[in-house]
Amino acid sequence: MTVPIIIDFEASGFGQGSYPIEVGFSGRHGEGWCSLIRPENDWTHWDPEAAKVHNIAREILVERGNTAHFVAEQLNFFLGGRTVYTDGWGQDYVWMARLFDAAGIVPKFKLTDLFEIIEDEQMPIWQSTKEQITKELCVARHRASSDARVLQLTWLRTYDETRKQTA
Repeated sequence: MTVPIIIDFEASGFGQGSYPIEVGFSGRHGEGWCSLIRPENDWTHWDPEAAKVHNIAREILVERGNTAHFVAEQLNFFLGGRTVYTDGWGQDYVWMARLFDAAGIVPKFKLTDLFEIIEDEQMPIWQSTKEQITKELCVARHRASSDARVLQLTWLRTYDETRKQTA
């Protein structure tokens, strides 16, 4: 079994005009990486409801966020040549494309829907397992790297549990 690399994006909101504000991933050995993303000058959309979920102020992004170019380069460095999974492919793909377009570089990894590697047997226990892992890790905030780790551990635990049942 190969442990999937999981990536997650937090964003300024949903829909047209939204942009990535944070990206994080959990690697094959559980190593994590994340970065706030400084908004580009033309990235102006800001949804106060989304901000309540991720609890990241736009001012923090301006002050402490890394440039789109730096973040895209780092993602290529760490993830280049690999398949990376996300549970929100439709949105995360758009935000990843927006990040890399702003950076003027091409992603060197493949972004794929996590549900392509979740087997039918994993689904009935997915949500309860995810909630349990969130409690175990004491994840109190909705942030990219912690969300990625929770998803990765949920996949691992549900995969292991379904193997036990069929053994």
